[in-house]
Amino acid sequence: MSNHLDWTKTLPDGWQVKPLRAVADSMVSNVDKLVSDDEIPVRLCNYTDVYHNEFIGPDLDLMHATASAQEIERFGLSVGDVLVTKDSDIGVPALVVETADDIVCGYHLALLRPRETIHGAFLFRCLQARPVQVQLELAANGVTLFGLPKSGIRDARVPVPPLPLQRTITDYLDRETARLDALVAAKQRLLTLLAEKRRAVVTRAVTRGLDPHVPRRDSGVPWLGEIPVHWDVWKIGHLASVGNGSTPRRDKAAYWTDGAIPWLNSSVVNRAEVTCAEQFVTARAVRECHLPTVNSGAVLIAITGQGKTRGQAVVLSMQATINQHLAFVQPDPSRMRPWFLRWALFAAYPFLRSISDDAGGTKGALTCEDVGNLRVPVPSPSEQATILDHVAALTGRIDSLRAATEKTLSLIKERRAALIAAAVTGRLDVGRTPCG
Repeated sequence: MSNHLDWTKTLPDGWQVKPLRAVADSMVSNVDKLVSDDEIPVRLCNYTDVYHNEFIGPDLDLMHATASAQEIERFGLSVGDVLVTKDSDIGVPALVVETADDIVCGYHLALLRPRETIHGAFLFRCLQARPVQVQLELAANGVTLFGLPKSGIRDARVPVPPLPLQRTITDYLDRETARLDALVAAKQRLLTLLAEKRRAVVTRAVTRGLDPHVPRRDSGVPWLGEIPVHWDVWKIGHLASVGNGSTPRRDKAAYWTDGAIPWLNSSVVNRAEVTCAEQFVTARAVRECHLPTVNSGAVLIAITGQGKTRGQAVVLSMQATINQHLAFVQPDPSRMRPWFLRWALFAAYPFLRSISDDAGGTKGALTCEDVGNLRVPVPSPSEQATILDHVAALTGRIDSLRAATEKTLSLIKERRAALIAAAVTGRLDVGRTPCG
């Protein structure tokens, strides 16, 4: 961290270091999202708009709200303004490149209006640079939820080269970050294609088998379609025991202190396989809270959640207990291999999502009954083994390519961040040094 704070000692001749309050006016918005009949309709630029967009303009899908005339005058956006997140993920900047009379800075943001000594575009890049971000992070208050006080913003030191050089630097960074962003977009498209290919090859293998010439029949299951004629279809509840768990009271130390029994929550479905736990409960918790003992070889399914988690499944390769947001499926190993069931559930994921999305309530959820009633393909154990070997080989190659792509993507993003920091602190002579 000290390296990020030493940049002031190595600035080129003619550059200055100034606190942000000396180069820009800063205002913390108090404009809320409420609609009042006695106020003027506006479009709010909110925290998420800044967090997800480097550049702010009227083409963004901004929230409709109302504000007083005084709020509009004070927090209406002008071209060249810089907005900064001041709560939660603090210090994320965005530059206003185009605006309209009804666009206003919303709550949880600070509005910075550059003075004549600094261009808004250069200030925006300074706030993206790690040496300035570190200062904001150190100034933040809080333990789990962070907030950036006004003084933390105003006292942050920024580099200030001559105005013509500021423009040269920002023009350079606009060109080079656009080039790197195009590379990032290409890599992200590749990751999307790899995920689609992975789903396609797995789904085809566990629902159609490996022999393209084998006769097929209608399974009678909408999500499954045709299957090999010699395969069976069974409800999971006829192949396995199904149940879920609970969460022992956190304020009862006897349930948690010195616990040795692994206790899992729904985050484990994001793993490739469950082989360890981060939380443990006591035998008393298992006994008094009626927690299930789930053996190795079970498949765990997330049954709640609004993100991608709900409906995802993972193989448990240890003995553990679980919370109420997971269902366990303990298959009869003589009829269904755990990994085949896991991949069958992977193929059924879109169907599981569809039957649980806001079904009869305000929040989407699956039940143990839903899981038990789900009909899945059941080839012979030997054919399951052959299919699993095939799936392992294909997904292994795809996952290797995905890991390499993710590493490249991370390196590009690191390169982008380093480039911005070097340019705005004068360590990179943008007049002579190309981006390699």
